[in-house]
Amino acid sequence: MSETPTLPRRYLIVGPSWVGDMVMSQSLFITLKQRFPDCEIDVVAPPWSLPVLKRMPEVRSGIALPVEHGRFGLRARYRLGRSLRTKAYTHAIVLPRSWKSALLPWFAGVPARTGYRGELRYGLLNDIRRLDRAMLRQTVQRYVALGFDAAPATAPAVPLPVLETSRRNSERLIGTLGLELSRPVVCLMPGAEYGPAKQWPVGYYAQLAAKLAGSGFSIWVLGSAKESALGENITQALGAAGRNLCGRTELVDVVDLLAMATQVVTNDSGLMHIAAAVGARLNVIYGSSTPDYTPPLADTASLNIFYQALTCSPCFRRVCPLGHTNCLNGIDVESVYTKMLR
Repeated sequence: MSETPTLPRRYLIVGPSWVGDMVMSQSLFITLKQRFPDCEIDVVAPPWSLPVLKRMPEVRSGIALPVEHGRFGLRARYRLGRSLRTKAYTHAIVLPRSWKSALLPWFAGVPARTGYRGELRYGLLNDIRRLDRAMLRQTVQRYVALGFDAAPATAPAVPLPVLETSRRNSERLIGTLGLELSRPVVCLMPGAEYGPAKQWPVGYYAQLAAKLAGSGFSIWVLGSAKESALGENITQALGAAGRNLCGRTELVDVVDLLAMATQVVTNDSGLMHIAAAVGARLNVIYGSSTPDYTPPLADTASLNIFYQALTCSPCFRRVCPLGHTNCLNGIDVESVYTKMLR
């Protein structure tokens, strides 16, 4: 008597809203593919992240959540969830810990719905995990642990995210932005969406840029339109060696620009995680956060971490509660420059 073939697992993942968290979630997708090679993975995500999800080969498709960040959007979640019933998902994993984020898999009728204990999600989730903060210290470890059928007894191994790059898009960007690669490129990313307690002073970035330009590097400043003024402050004295690209690119373009860089200097931000995922040599500056919690997922041989570990650190605050931001101000330009050239 022949055995009935087992159908592949079909995963519906409710992804996070932040850029860095979405990149870190690729470690979960890789883990699922390692454990169940024929599984299918769809990810519900904010519209801005869909092009980035296309650079993750483990993801079959990204599904736009038509709800603004921070909004409840019950009707939109219900409609989307009901429309997904025809997909016949077998498993759902909910990465955010909010009550509203668990609604979609329930509306979609997914039989196995996994996530961490959060805001009264009993019933919406039927595989509720207790978050062991002592064992799962890093955000990415917490994501990967949900890829197992039961909570692992030890912190799971974390595969490094690897975003695919596009040579065609790189060539397009070089042409449309008027870039040239005759000198090695250093990308600077002075922004941090979280708040100023994560941002190394822009004056320090400007000093570092001047020293690097004098050593033969081209400087590209990357960020959103909100960081355009920061980029101008950094590049205004560099002449042809500096390019302020803040607000001139889409998020997926940053993937390809970072892949062209010799080195990257960045705050603990979403773009830092993208830089790590394209294999850039990283120099990461930490302020109110800590590399123990949100480390760049990169080869340690291509990584410099600048973190002072003051007695008040990490506070995880958006603005320094003591008013001095010494955790950032105390990281001097010369030490960063020296380590970059070492």
